[in-house]
Amino acid sequence: MIAKDLFDEREELRSLVRNFTCKEIVPHLAEWERAGEVPRELHKKAAGIGLLGIGFEHGDLIDSVVVTEEVIQAGGSSGVIAALLTLGIAIPHIWQSGNQDLIDRFAKPAIGGEKIGSLAVTEPGAGSDVAAITTKATKQGDHYVVNGAKTFITSGCRADFVTTAVRTGEPGYQGISLLVIEDGFTRRKLDKMGWHCSDTAELHFDDVKVPAKNLVGEENQGFVQIMRQFQVERITLAAQAYATAQRALDLTVGWVRNRETFGKPLVKRQVVSHRLAEMAMKIDLARTYTRETAIRINRGEDCVTEVCFAKNAAVETCAEVVDAAVQLHGGMGYMRESEVERHYRDARILGIGGGASEVMTELAARRLGFA
Repeated sequence: MIAKDLFDEREELRSLVRNFTCKEIVPHLAEWERAGEVPRELHKKAAGIGLLGIGFEHGDLIDSVVVTEEVIQAGGSSGVIAALLTLGIAIPHIWQSGNQDLIDRFAKPAIGGEKIGSLAVTEPGAGSDVAAITTKATKQGDHYVVNGAKTFITSGCRADFVTTAVRTGEPGYQGISLLVIEDGFTRRKLDKMGWHCSDTAELHFDDVKVPAKNLVGEENQGFVQIMRQFQVERITLAAQAYATAQRALDLTVGWVRNRETFGKPLVKRQVVSHRLAEMAMKIDLARTYTRETAIRINRGEDCVTEVCFAKNAAVETCAEVVDAAVQLHGGMGYMRESEVERHYRDARILGIGGGASEVMTELAARRLGFA
């Protein structure tokens, strides 16, 4: 079965997500952007219809991508996905560890909308270079003592628990572990360009005691766990990118059909219609490649190179399309009341989060034997 069929046949899921987005997200999104966060009640409502359990208790990566596509194309945003679906990066390591105690205390409450989880890897001095993290966890009896800092942590202000990359061993990738930290640390909310409805924090750990039972998997095996999940995170970011581009194109087509200049609709101008065709072409190429790669990941294939290609291609397409969307909207595209303005702001993070575009290119070059 080809990718188009696999994605299109999930119409019942699309309808569910579309209705939820139109009813529970779109009417409140501007308010949440001003507030700087989404309410906890939204997590409970999403859990109530099974959205938070997709990819864990039911469904697979294809379903997760469908959810991402539909939230954005129904009028949501990549920012609201980051805020609502943070569990997608916070609990996979816990879920795959098979540790029933951790699953019961953290993963299941997150799936049920009762707790909000976060993932803390990036530090002030280490981003895409995960092996360079310095936040240290020292084992003392039945607990660890954690010292260090994390930054740019999605949902870090609201999180009830943070799956945290810490150094428990020697320098480099061999000495990294994952600990679930619940409290005892300080948080500072960060102000940023986009994703306004998704809170982002800087976390500081000063002799924070963490029970040893909160270790995820084996000690010093955290780097492997993080790298394994990067494929999924990056492919969903690619989906956010092409879905945002598609939404921006749809909004722009509606605008240029109705906006008249010098006696006829903008869409009748060849320079405009050709621009729209180019936008549609690039979106379709990014979507097709990303979906095919998602299917391969779902089958358990090693697709590191292809994921790098998919993310970079989708991000580049999104950047070009949202810029053109604002341009074709004219002055209205620059206004906060315009939806394309929000997509323009939100799109900028997609080439940074989950591994910068430059890092994706370097990783692909190495995998191909070019570097």
